[in-house]
Amino acid sequence: VQLQASGGGLVQAGDSLRVSCTVTGRAFGTSTIGWFRQGPDKEREFVATLHWLDGRTMYGESVMGRFAISRDEDKNTVSLQMNGLRPEDTAVYYCAARKPRYGRSSDSSDYSYWGPGTQVTVSS
Repeated sequence: VQLQASGGGLVQAGDSLRVSCTVTGRAFGTSTIGWFRQGPDKEREFVATLHWLDGRTMYGESVMGRFAISRDEDKNTVSLQMNGLRPEDTAVYYCAARKPRYGRSSDSSDYSYWGPGTQVTVSS
């Protein structure tokens, strides 16, 4: 499984931004795709995850109600719509995949495949 994130940028507090992850490779159709982030001097944090097969999702507490994860089966992408952005959302955002047939998880160590991150910066 290969992953490539895109769509990061610089926005102001309260703005919205959408980052996307293009997923390729064998059997990813039964995979769980997750988004994690790592801010300056912070540990990696779980953001959201989605199971490709049934579309079920799970969110981290700090983004619940503001962010939404979704998939586009035609484009093989998993997107993260981020609304009401705050300066504390500033981080490098990574998409990751579990091995096929594994379910949703908020633990980054459960994810075997990682793409390069995309920087999201929110100014106050």
